[in-house]
Amino acid sequence: MADDPQRNFRSAYYEKVGFRGVEEKKSLEILLKDNPLDVEKLSTFSQRFPLPSMYRIHVWKVLLGILPPHSDSHALVSRYHLEQFEDVSGALTAMRFVHASTPATELYLRMYQLESRQLPRRSELRPPVRSGEDDEDENFLAIGRAMEEIVDDPVDCYWLIRCFVNQFKLKFGDSIPHLPKSLEHFLSQEDAALLAHLKTSGALHSLPYCLWFRRCFAGCLPESSLQRVWDKVISGSCKILVFVAVEILLSYKIMLMGMSDPDGVYNFLSNLPQENTDAIVTKAIDLWHKHCGTPMHSV
Repeated sequence: MADDPQRNFRSAYYEKVGFRGVEEKKSLEILLKDNPLDVEKLSTFSQRFPLPSMYRIHVWKVLLGILPPHSDSHALVSRYHLEQFEDVSGALTAMRFVHASTPATELYLRMYQLESRQLPRRSELRPPVRSGEDDEDENFLAIGRAMEEIVDDPVDCYWLIRCFVNQFKLKFGDSIPHLPKSLEHFLSQEDAALLAHLKTSGALHSLPYCLWFRRCFAGCLPESSLQRVWDKVISGSCKILVFVAVEILLSYKIMLMGMSDPDGVYNFLSNLPQENTDAIVTKAIDLWHKHCGTPMHSV
């Protein structure tokens, strides 16, 4: 869809009078009528704008490859996914890996392990334990618990968790270890004094990087804020995670400047107050566009 000066004027006007997103919603609806869907344009749209909640799960499923670009195949593919879900969960029940009272997220973990040939022996099973450590199972469970709050249907929930985790590993696995250095770089540009304090106190190396960068803020941000961050991750950017972390540090600068114990900093940042997170994510997205630019593919 070519750039339209009149459309751009209308978008600016709507945003100015408080109806931000009206034109963007119309643009997305036009994109979703394409058959086949243009995955690149949907990805670019998700990078540039927040996804309307009524279309978010559908767009995520397309971007994660759960649904194919050809819309007329969606019903058939969804039926296959339901059958596979029932087959795998049924097999785990028959093998007594799960039972009626097994939490849904643990069921999803065992299904994922079985499908990826990583299911441990029953004698080696251990109950998942919540921790701040970089444990691959717990990372999966944290993302699963957050997705469960966003998605009602268990079949959709499992496929979204499964494909989100797989895509994240495949696309960004090599980049994740470098994100703390990126955080340091961008924080130095935004607030050198805060960075110097974190370095001097020893807190910089003990920030909750696993929670932020391997769990994509699952368990840190409430789902209403988290899904806006995941819009960007699912559409192709792990760098947004860095700017959310930077904005969290900037937002709590006064408190952090008064703390000199790395453990205290870690505990505070791992259990953030929940009332200010929407504003933090909005500022983080603005900061991300400021430093990395806005995708220019027209939508």
